[in-house]
Amino acid sequence: MYKFLIRPLLFVLDAETAHHFSFKAIRILSKLGFGPMFRKQFLVNDPRLEKEVFGLKFKNPVGLAAGFDKDAVLYNELSNFGFGFVEIGTLTPKPQAGNPKKRLFRLLEDEAIINRMGFNNKGVFEAAEQLKKKHKVLIGGNIGKNKVTPNEKALKDYLICFEALFEHVDYFVVNVSSPNTPGLRELQDKEPLTNLLKKLKKQNVKFAKKLESKEKPILLKIAPDLSKSQLLDIVDIVKDTGISGIIATNTTISRKGLKSHLIKTEEKGGLSGKPLANRSTEVIRFLAEKSGKAFPIIGVGGIHSPEDAMEKLEAGADLVQVYTGFVYEGPALVKKINNAILAQKA
Repeated sequence: MYKFLIRPLLFVLDAETAHHFSFKAIRILSKLGFGPMFRKQFLVNDPRLEKEVFGLKFKNPVGLAAGFDKDAVLYNELSNFGFGFVEIGTLTPKPQAGNPKKRLFRLLEDEAIINRMGFNNKGVFEAAEQLKKKHKVLIGGNIGKNKVTPNEKALKDYLICFEALFEHVDYFVVNVSSPNTPGLRELQDKEPLTNLLKKLKKQNVKFAKKLESKEKPILLKIAPDLSKSQLLDIVDIVKDTGISGIIATNTTISRKGLKSHLIKTEEKGGLSGKPLANRSTEVIRFLAEKSGKAFPIIGVGGIHSPEDAMEKLEAGADLVQVYTGFVYEGPALVKKINNAILAQKA
């Protein structure tokens, strides 16, 4: 139904307009009582899907990647589509509008999206208020820095977000890999990244003691455009800092092999969707092999089918996330992936 009726209607609209329309539609339908119907249709409830990763028990290993519910206003409604976890953000200390529109582009021939949103969000403190509602699903908090914050002061932005969300999320994701905030990817260099993660780990211990709670898992989201030597640095950084794991990968700045019209492919921003599938899987496999599977990996990038998800799990991912595949394939994708995992266990 989604691919043959709903998606064609949505794709008539501008990509960002369609996103906001979908967002409002899910909220309205949920308020009208359609939540249980969505759960019946899309949720696969089977204990064999449960998985414990970095100390958290996931009802199933399929999550929604950051970017869809930036401000943490729809996570419970989205859980009705069968997700085992929902990642909110990317959030910054101060609200920011993001980059000028038009900033979101569909590449239909490639089943891909280019975005240069630029961390548009209402600020971490408003999201923290939203997260005071009871959670039906595990929540990840994806944090970043404001565009106007210079890199030498970026640590403060991450610490502000970390403190604001500590009591409200189940795990953290440090985003230093978006290509849409000028200079952000420079924080992936070994020295500044190690310093940033060590300071966050220190605050993690401090807040856990203060609140008499457990420390929160801290994950690092990395770019797919890193070289082998840079990926080896990532392995060393995880070991050195003691963070809980890696999300591989964010969007790519590469435009290699695209079929879509040149005008669209030359738009600046991060590319997601099918063209990213092979590279993100390569990164997952490289990290898993070179580290000896020393840390958990969440695989994301180009998952448009159960086969794509299984490929990432077989390469070494412990969990997977979808975003662009969710846009192109609809919520049935989550159910199909979970059923494929169950079929393999049978």
